[in-house]
Amino acid sequence: MSTTAAARQTPGRSAPVPGRADDGAVTRRRGVRQASGLPWILPAVVLVIGLVYFSIGYTGYVSTLDWNGFILSPSEPVGGANYTEMVGDPVFWRSLWHTAYFFVITFTVQTVLGFVFAALMHSKLRFGTLFKVVVFVPTVLAPAIMAPVFRQIFDADGQLNRLLDAVGLDAVSRPWLADATTAMGVVMVVTVWQWTGLTFILFFAAMSQVDPEVMEAARIDGAGNIRALRSIVWPMVRGTTAALALLGLIGALKTFDVPYLVTKGGPNHGTEFLGTYIYQVMVAEKHFGYAAAISVALLVLAITGGVLMSIRNRRAERS
Repeated sequence: MSTTAAARQTPGRSAPVPGRADDGAVTRRRGVRQASGLPWILPAVVLVIGLVYFSIGYTGYVSTLDWNGFILSPSEPVGGANYTEMVGDPVFWRSLWHTAYFFVITFTVQTVLGFVFAALMHSKLRFGTLFKVVVFVPTVLAPAIMAPVFRQIFDADGQLNRLLDAVGLDAVSRPWLADATTAMGVVMVVTVWQWTGLTFILFFAAMSQVDPEVMEAARIDGAGNIRALRSIVWPMVRGTTAALALLGLIGALKTFDVPYLVTKGGPNHGTEFLGTYIYQVMVAEKHFGYAAAISVALLVLAITGGVLMSIRNRRAERS
């Protein structure tokens, strides 16, 4: 009887073990649990698709139109004419150049200052907590609050020129915001002042992960503080530097608030960035199609720059 029952079992499949759930039942329960989680993430998925991907697609569509932005106004399809106009637009290329060297200079200065400040904090600096607060506070200030202050400081009749006149350096005073070179310098100063605190905090956190025994061994071998920072600490915080470079690149590409609030892109487009130029073309000139084309170019630049930096960082980590 038992032999006959065993023979009737499906070949290759063992008999169910008493007290153990069937594999099919486990799979079904797992599928139910996974399916029950879909309603929770569905709103987020719809939100991302609606706000991000739909917006990108719609911007790409608008970039092929000649349109003034008003819903009831007629729009005329122009194909790639807006992109052709962008290639021949000297203000666009000037804005792109400003964005590029703005990123290089501000990232370099912020990295050096942030690294030095973090190293000073790890050297048991007196009043270290106060120093940390003073350096980091500008990071949490809104540009809408601090930009008008700097605009007033660097104005032709501002506090900086008054101070220079008071100490006998009136020959140095000038209308800082009326000259393209000095106006760009002012924008860079404001940006470095605002974001060095973030660089400092990230470097400080990265240096906290360095094994103290490694530093102690380096000092026993005769390495001074500068040599230890250059040969031991700096290579160990390379990942933080790469992350800051990526953040700096994205920040430079979308720079708008500080140059617009301090100089409004002037004088004579001397502090024009891609973000401020898009705003100028869209709001002041009502050329929505061309503004959308520049926005698409900005998106392509951001994605390309991010991918290239990621590839470079991975190769550096492997080497």
